[in-house]
Amino acid sequence: QVQLVESGGGLVQPGGSLRLSCTVSGTRFRLTVMSWHRQAPGKERELVAGIIGDSKRNYADSVKGRFIISRDAAKNTAYLQINSLLPEDTAVYYCAADTRRFLVTTLKENFGSWGQGTQVTVSS
Repeated sequence: QVQLVESGGGLVQPGGSLRLSCTVSGTRFRLTVMSWHRQAPGKERELVAGIIGDSKRNYADSVKGRFIISRDAAKNTAYLQINSLLPEDTAVYYCAADTRRFLVTTLKENFGSWGQGTQVTVSS
């Protein structure tokens, strides 16, 4: 059974940075595609960043230039570095995993395995 555990959320001031982590177990991490999604209050969940292997990345237009997704295969962990945080970045952030690469290249939501989510609040 695939398990994903996120950490790193919290309260941060506008303009600040956070790094979210997602540790994966129960699957061959090297074969997975990883992604980060977010759901703001009253809005639909959206995929903000995805990574295939170690280098192929894709981002939603709303976060390009500010969010960086990465992964460390030795630690079975994916990361989301969030810079220049804006109040509209406030949301619950979820990591997800799957084996289907098209989910990242097309920014689709229907990943197979999900973490429990971590809250990010941007406020002064």
